[in-house]
Amino acid sequence: MTDGDPPTYDEAAAVRAFWTELGLPGLVDVHVHFMPDNVMAKVWAYFDAVRTEGEADWPVAYRASAENRLALLRDFGVRVFPSLVYPHKPGMAAWLNDWAAGFAAETPDCLRTATFYPEPEASAYVGAALGRGTQLFKAHVQVGGYDPLDPLLDDVWGQLADAGGPLILHAGSGPLPGPHTGPAPIAEVLRRHPQLVAVIAHMGVPEYADFLALAETYERVHLDTTMVFTDFTERYAPYPPELLPRLVALQEKVLFGSDFPNIPYPYLHQLEVLARLDLGDEWLRAVCHDNAVRLLGL
Repeated sequence: MTDGDPPTYDEAAAVRAFWTELGLPGLVDVHVHFMPDNVMAKVWAYFDAVRTEGEADWPVAYRASAENRLALLRDFGVRVFPSLVYPHKPGMAAWLNDWAAGFAAETPDCLRTATFYPEPEASAYVGAALGRGTQLFKAHVQVGGYDPLDPLLDDVWGQLADAGGPLILHAGSGPLPGPHTGPAPIAEVLRRHPQLVAVIAHMGVPEYADFLALAETYERVHLDTTMVFTDFTERYAPYPPELLPRLVALQEKVLFGSDFPNIPYPYLHQLEVLARLDLGDEWLRAVCHDNAVRLLGL
């Protein structure tokens, strides 16, 4: 599939067939990106540059208007999704939060989402976001390039832990390591704030075992499936098969995520590779719907 081209089959029908056969009312996808148009354009330009530099073949499969992307998610049968936004420098997070709040207000099936960055204003705008009913936060340590242990985030982590709402946390070193990626800083954040509801994005690729251990250790740490097990990710960071029994034991802590629209393959592929693990229909139902419904109080 080339950049922007639709699949040569009825993908939406195939996605609906997937969850219908499991007896589900649809999917809950906890890792979806909607952003202001200018920000999304910069994200797509980043992936275009990666392709140009030959580091990876990363065509953006669903490069389309926000309206078309919303229509497609609904056609897939995705009942609930977030608009995961994240800053890469100071001064961005507050206005991204305002944008996300407005987008959610106009989009009933979109979760109220917010983000943060280590800056003096962070505690105040995170408190404001919690006060207006934010349901899901996003932190991207790799893109932000910040230390999760920055003192400017101490109160942020505390507020999130006290509030009990989940955070999608990209802290693994994939696809490219950053100065503060990896499990060690997050392990220390969790030691200080053990009640933090952290959903480790991409299962912590490539440090799968370390982040799996954090989910086993801390009651409120979860994992999302985003891009894991796909043919694309297996080429550079295969999931160790010896970890699968432990993943089965964490059935209630694994959430379906896709990274739509920025994925380099069809949306259906993420679902197919989860089924290919052969961990059972009960596991698939929990991952693709039930766990997120429970965690988010839907």
